[in-house]
Amino acid sequence: MMHRTFALNKNLLNFGIPLSLLGGLILVMKSPVLAGNETLVMAITVDLLLTVPLIYFLLIRKSKIPKISVIPVLIIGLLIGSFFLPKEDQQYLQYFKTWILPFLELAVLSYVFYKLRKAIIKFKENEKSTFDFFTSLKDTCYDILPRKAVMPVVTEIGVFYYGFIYWKRRKLKANEFSYHKDSGTIALLVVILFLVAIETAAIHILLSKWSDAAAWVLTFLSMYSGIQIFGFLKSMFKRPISLEKDQLHLRYGMMTETTIDLQDIDSLEISSKDLEPDKETRKLSLFGELESHNIIIRLKKENELTGLYGIKRKYRNLAFYVDDTLEFENQIHKALQKHI
Repeated sequence: MMHRTFALNKNLLNFGIPLSLLGGLILVMKSPVLAGNETLVMAITVDLLLTVPLIYFLLIRKSKIPKISVIPVLIIGLLIGSFFLPKEDQQYLQYFKTWILPFLELAVLSYVFYKLRKAIIKFKENEKSTFDFFTSLKDTCYDILPRKAVMPVVTEIGVFYYGFIYWKRRKLKANEFSYHKDSGTIALLVVILFLVAIETAAIHILLSKWSDAAAWVLTFLSMYSGIQIFGFLKSMFKRPISLEKDQLHLRYGMMTETTIDLQDIDSLEISSKDLEPDKETRKLSLFGELESHNIIIRLKKENELTGLYGIKRKYRNLAFYVDDTLEFENQIHKALQKHI
């Protein structure tokens, strides 16, 4: 309890002090004392773009907050200056936008690609490991983004990566298992895509008689939903279930995933029987009862299932579908024997 209180107080300082400084600068920018005072304008600009980010960095340097979060603080200062400084006093902000900001953007992008490249090399060094773009992207973004922003950002990037960039056929390794061939999920998602396309066209025609703007807004939203469904569908081909070292990685495309330590498995059953709905029993599939299952794993203790945009749910019993049930059961039992 004391540790949580200390952490809370520390975060209040880490974020409260920079916010207070920015608030004070806003008051100065709105006061009459700023008029015609070029020295004060320069000082405020330096404070917004340098002093406040530097103070924030000094506050968080020994914490778990990513150091690169200084960049968003700097961007906030830039936006505040652009909004509150009179247009005639924004010459120094314009210099920053023209000469410094593009290099910062390039540096951030380079850092992201560097971290991803490093993750790829790390996985390739170990032949028994399986490189997974979605997992590596999450790990990278946790280093550079606030934790609550990671899953929404990663999900959006993942949708376009799996939907439109990753077309190469993925061959399963000996420790990997598909789950889409016979489950009916792909057919279900294709039907949903087809329905979205038909409804979008029909509703667009009807709405355009009332408002062209509303029709195009709804059409854009429907198209974006279709893109997401397509990305989710393709991710099921690219993110198989895998058994690696002492862990079982259960994935349902980008939609849901969980990692189970083999030592926590109480029992594994090949079964398609209906499950009694309760708080301890979940399905790996996002579609729940709409999709069948043929494997039920029961755990010795509670575990966590991560869904879309990082939504987490607890479970002790998990039902899911695997195309090759016998090989899956055989490999799990062999792995469990090593822990006895």
